[in-house]
Amino acid sequence: MRLLLVLALVCSAYGKNEELEGDSLYKIRVQDVDQAQTLNELVNIFHLDVWSHPLPERDGYILVDQQDKLFFENELNAAGIEYEIEINNIKESIDLEEQLLSKTVGRSNVSSFGGFFEEVRRYDEVDRYLVDLANRYDHVEVVSGGRSFEGRDIKYLKISTTNFQDQSKPVVMIESLIHAREWITLPVTLYAIHKLVEDITDQDLIRDVDWIILPIANPDGYEYSHTTNRIWRKNRATDYVGCDGVDLNRNFDASWGIASGWFSCLDTFHGRSAFSEPETQIIRDILSEHRHRLGLFLDIHSFGSYILYGYGTGQLPPNGLIIHLVGVSMANAIDRVKWEANRNYLVGNIASVLYPATGGASDYAQIVGNSLSYTYELPAYRNQVNTMLGFLVDPEFIEQAGYETWEGIKVAVRYVAQNF
Repeated sequence: MRLLLVLALVCSAYGKNEELEGDSLYKIRVQDVDQAQTLNELVNIFHLDVWSHPLPERDGYILVDQQDKLFFENELNAAGIEYEIEINNIKESIDLEEQLLSKTVGRSNVSSFGGFFEEVRRYDEVDRYLVDLANRYDHVEVVSGGRSFEGRDIKYLKISTTNFQDQSKPVVMIESLIHAREWITLPVTLYAIHKLVEDITDQDLIRDVDWIILPIANPDGYEYSHTTNRIWRKNRATDYVGCDGVDLNRNFDASWGIASGWFSCLDTFHGRSAFSEPETQIIRDILSEHRHRLGLFLDIHSFGSYILYGYGTGQLPPNGLIIHLVGVSMANAIDRVKWEANRNYLVGNIASVLYPATGGASDYAQIVGNSLSYTYELPAYRNQVNTMLGFLVDPEFIEQAGYETWEGIKVAVRYVAQNF
């Protein structure tokens, strides 16, 4: 039995991310809308993994399977689209990330609850942490929103000095990891929890506001990205023909099915219907419960250094001007303290700045709450040898990501508190 266990562990380790061996990350430059459209067609034809969409003024990154690279390059050359291979073998970068992150394990003093956000934590660790906080602090309540597709408990915190009974206070909701591979977003929400519970330096933020923080919105996909496929994006629904998983950020009832993937093997697959997935149903129910007091909704993603708002169709919400101005104020606050090597944040409507995308969480929150609703796209920190970028995490950036994002969040929260 012991020998069988050892063999099982070896096979498991060997199989981890092996399907990514030889896949390459391309940096793409487009000159105009026509080239961007051509590229989008190639993405659909080859089912490519778009890490960030290229714009005429910003490079994009696309991961290409090794067997498709020659065909992809031929099509790019024919269209006159400039490109270069940024990472030749993505698995080598993923292996490096794992080595770097392993050195941070145990670095923070978890027993004192002082630095839980300083590492990339797994689902079980976060689950226990939320329960422990609720047991230790009177103004914290842990709530089970329901179960994921694979049965994992999706917990969130309610942080309030008045137990959510003061109807004059706005509610702020923050969520992260709706896309499984965006690991850097988790330390950001954990940092926010830290500043509201363990290291309160801004008393007004808990005095004047009630908080809901959901750190892991997609626990099944998140665990799968640790155990099997580092760049997995969707949930782990297995009841679809073709491929597993639904892009949860295309599954909300906000112009569902218009600008999203119709085929299950696409990373942007929207599912069989709006709210077909248990994970999005949980978020829907939280928003519905607090819709009359919802002042701010933040969906934390990576990467690209963007603060985006709705709608994903290109139409602006009625309070679009205020949304934009507050977004710019958040971006300015982050840019003042960001690392110099990272570019400044860009603020705007998602369809105008990036691409049309419907069925998203922030669009749905905008509709039901008539509030301020944003999608954050955190920076892609590049280490010195440029092998850790995009969704891959350099541990040196973890605490900085939490700190600078919190500086931006505070701006919007204070605006909401003053104007609710």
